[in-house]
Amino acid sequence: MAQRDIVVLGGGFGGLSTVRELQRHLPESDRITLIDRTGSQFQGLSLLWLMRGWRDPEEVRVVPARQALGRARRVTAQVTALDPAGRTVRTSAGEFRYDALVLALGARNDTAALPGLDRALADGSAVHHYSPDAAVRAHARLRAMRSGKIVVLVPSLPYRCPAAPYEGAMLAACLLDETGARDGVALDVYTPEPQPMPVAGPAVGRAVVSALEERKIGFHPGHQAERVDAAAREVVFTDGTRVPFDLLLAVPPHRPPEPVAGAGFSPAGWVPVDAHTLRTAADGIWALGDNAAITLLNGKPLPKAAVFARGQAEAVASGVARALGHDAPEPHFTGHGHCYLELGGRRAAKGEGDFYHRDGPRVVMSEPSEALHREKEREEADWLAQWSGGGPVPAR
Repeated sequence: MAQRDIVVLGGGFGGLSTVRELQRHLPESDRITLIDRTGSQFQGLSLLWLMRGWRDPEEVRVVPARQALGRARRVTAQVTALDPAGRTVRTSAGEFRYDALVLALGARNDTAALPGLDRALADGSAVHHYSPDAAVRAHARLRAMRSGKIVVLVPSLPYRCPAAPYEGAMLAACLLDETGARDGVALDVYTPEPQPMPVAGPAVGRAVVSALEERKIGFHPGHQAERVDAAAREVVFTDGTRVPFDLLLAVPPHRPPEPVAGAGFSPAGWVPVDAHTLRTAADGIWALGDNAAITLLNGKPLPKAAVFARGQAEAVASGVARALGHDAPEPHFTGHGHCYLELGGRRAAKGEGDFYHRDGPRVVMSEPSEALHREKEREEADWLAQWSGGGPVPAR
C-alpha cells in the first residue's frame, strides 16, 4: 500500500489529540507528522493557577514524550505558509507535502492590536495571564499590590476560554485576600460583551455576575476599548469614557495564526469548518480548536475552549481516515462540552451542556464546590500524565 502523508500543525490540545486518534484508524504505511513551533505547551487552566501562585511553570509544562506520540514523527519548526493548491506546508525546517492536513495552530496573542497596551505591559502597569511568563509576572504584580484599582479588561472578541477573564478577576481577589490587601483594592471588569459567557445563555451570565458581586467585583458590560493611555493609566473606550487604573489585567486581543490567515480561508482569517466533521472547503484540509470557526444555529460562534478541541479530534481523525479510503466511524462532533469557573478559595463551578441544540446552547451551571476544583485539578493531572508521564500536581 502506498504511503500517505498526514500533517498535523500545532501541538496543543487539538493537535496532540488528533495525532493519538489518527493512530487508531490509519495503517502503519501512512506517515503522521506533527509540526509544532516549540515542542511544549501549557493548559489554559494551569495559566490561571500560575497567576494565582498555585503552580510553577516547570511542573505544568507539557512536553510530549517520544513514547506518548506513538509512531508519529515530531518536527519542531515554525509554520510560515500554507499552499492548499499545491498541498504543501512551508516551515522553517523546509516544505512538507500532505495528502491530508489538520490545522490546530490555535489563536495568537496580539497585544499590539490594542493601541497603548504594549507600552503599559512594558512599564508594568498592565499584565495578562495568557502565556506562562506573563502569568508569572501578573502574580508578582498582584502580590505586591497594597491599594488602588485593578481593571480587568476584555478589549475584543473572540478570545480563548469564555470564563477566563472572570476567573482571572476572582482569582486576583483571592490572592489579594491572602496578602491582606483586598479591602484596599477595587476590582472592576469591563467587556464589550452584554453578559459574561454570552453563548452559554442568560442564566449562566447571571450566575457569573452574582459570583462577581459576592466578591465585590464590579461588572461593566457593553464597553468597547479604543486604546490604553499608558502615561495616564487609563483605558479609553469608544464612547469617550476614560477609566483609570493602577493595574490593568487585560485579555490580549486574539488573532488567527499568520500562516492560517494568509491562506485566505475567510476575511477574518479564522477557518470556517463543518460543525460536525470539522472539514474545510479546501480539499484535504480539516481544522479544529481555536483556529477553527464554527457558527452555531443561533448565529453565535462556538467558544474557543480546549474541551471542544479534544472532542473534535475524534471526528477529524475519522474524517481523515475515511477520506484516505480506510475503515473508520462516520465523523460526528456532537457539540457537547463543559467549562469550569474558578471562584477562588479552591472552589469552582461547572457549566456543561449541548452547544449544538437546535434552539441554542443548553448549558447548566452547577453550584460551586471544592469537589469541582479537585475535578479540574484531575483534568490537569491526567493531561500531564498522558503526554509527559507526570503524576498529580501537588496542591499548594
